[in-house]
Amino acid sequence: MSALSNKVVIITGASSGIGYATARLFAREGAKVVAGARRQAELDALIGEIAQAGGHAMALAGDVKDEAFAQALVELAVSRFGGLDVAFNNAGTIGEMGATPDVSLSGWEDTIRTNLTSAFLGAKYQLPAMLDRGGGSLIFTSTFVGHTVGLPGMAAYAASKAGLIGLTQALAAEFGAKGIRVNALLPGGTDTPMGRTFANTPDALTFVQGLHALKRMASPEEIAQSALYLASDASSFTTGSALLADGGISINRT
Repeated sequence: MSALSNKVVIITGASSGIGYATARLFAREGAKVVAGARRQAELDALIGEIAQAGGHAMALAGDVKDEAFAQALVELAVSRFGGLDVAFNNAGTIGEMGATPDVSLSGWEDTIRTNLTSAFLGAKYQLPAMLDRGGGSLIFTSTFVGHTVGLPGMAAYAASKAGLIGLTQALAAEFGAKGIRVNALLPGGTDTPMGRTFANTPDALTFVQGLHALKRMASPEEIAQSALYLASDASSFTTGSALLADGGISINRT
């Protein structure tokens, strides 16, 4: 039996990168996928790929900062597939970068809302649907930045992503007895459109690769495998964790 047979899953940030790779993997593993992102064309391409491979998926375009979108994703999962078992709240942004005194209030607030408030909004509607199923797995994409490594010029990003770990711990304690596991996934440098923001020249790529103990960046598919672990029963006794899938960037000093 596949790892996610008959499970219904919501994935945000599904139009590219880690979300796109995870949606494809989860569908191959038997999940019925509800994919959310802002870009309709990319979502359509994803759903087409999944359908061509024999999987089941629906898409809904919208902005994770919008509470109505969070509610609509859950309603779609319930109405089309009968419920909700797993949610991978993966959408995020690097946001406004630069010296902290120069970061605008609007830039700060947009980053917090995109990365942290959106996760709260997702959980607000996902948790009741999981309770109706008798349990589930809730996953947030955080990062090593602001957790094990401080990087200059990334105050809003670091604060918002570190906040996800606090949210993870609170929800894990609140809903563990009710059968819901809550975990944060912390990728290292990954070859995605967002990751290429840092590694945008050959020299920059070499530098970023060298920060990792493995001396390379991850593929989105590798991070998707870690998300699969957290989504599946393979992690049945794992909750409240900040799971590093960071290629050793957190411990590397060479």
